[in-house]
Amino acid sequence: MSTPTTTQRAGTPGTPGTPPAPGPFRAARLSPQRIGALGRAELTLLLRNRTALVMAVLVPIMLTFSIRSAAQQADLSGTGLSVATTVLPGSVGMVLLFAVYSNLIGVYVARREELVLKRLRTGEATDAEILGACALPAVVIGVAQCVLLLGGGAVVLDAGAPARPDLLVVSVLLGLALSAVLAAASTAVTKSSEMAQLTPMPLMLVTFAGSGVFVPLEVFPDKLAAVCEWLPLTPVMELLRSAWTEQLSGAGTLRALGIALAWIALSWFLVRRYFRWEPRR
Repeated sequence: MSTPTTTQRAGTPGTPGTPPAPGPFRAARLSPQRIGALGRAELTLLLRNRTALVMAVLVPIMLTFSIRSAAQQADLSGTGLSVATTVLPGSVGMVLLFAVYSNLIGVYVARREELVLKRLRTGEATDAEILGACALPAVVIGVAQCVLLLGGGAVVLDAGAPARPDLLVVSVLLGLALSAVLAAASTAVTKSSEMAQLTPMPLMLVTFAGSGVFVPLEVFPDKLAAVCEWLPLTPVMELLRSAWTEQLSGAGTLRALGIALAWIALSWFLVRRYFRWEPRR
């Protein structure tokens, strides 16, 4: 039996016309220096792509005003929520979906189609470092936007400081990690850079409708809300709201954390199993 070559391990197709198989992930110690260097290069590319930059920076801010209009017209009586505690988590949801999730699908697919990922794999950088470096600019932009929208929104909407700042920090970090890993997993069904504009739509539409981004689950019928609680970004929205309202009990907080971590683990499994490093023919 012949031993697989390095090229084959990287995911090169074995026969003409056969789609390249996802290569096995290479586990090694992470290097902050390599991640930082690759991340700076990725940031330069993002700054040159004005369309992606506008989608990542301006769209979440503009859609926050839409959430505010919807919240002002909604009947929140009996829910324990206010306009502020509806808008602030929703603004973070917009950042996660546009600045991180949608943006990163385009980044990963474009780098794959340009053979950048394949070339990076021939060097010292590990797979996790490559994916993390590609995600780094989007995550940094996402953190900055969350700070801006939450801080500015709390002042404008007179929300005050969150009663549970620990939940606020944990929920934002979980949301950023989940959005980045979901983006990497979604590239498995994205054949081209053009398709990368459509791939995010199913998850985004489901999240808009059922995860409490525009309309909090408290106004849903109980049975529908119970189903929506299992959607990927729902626990992040619940933890964010509870940072101000403290509506989640200890058991409810642990449940939300468990669901979010389960989605991260599942998405990472899909990335390790199906992520492709070469263009799909």
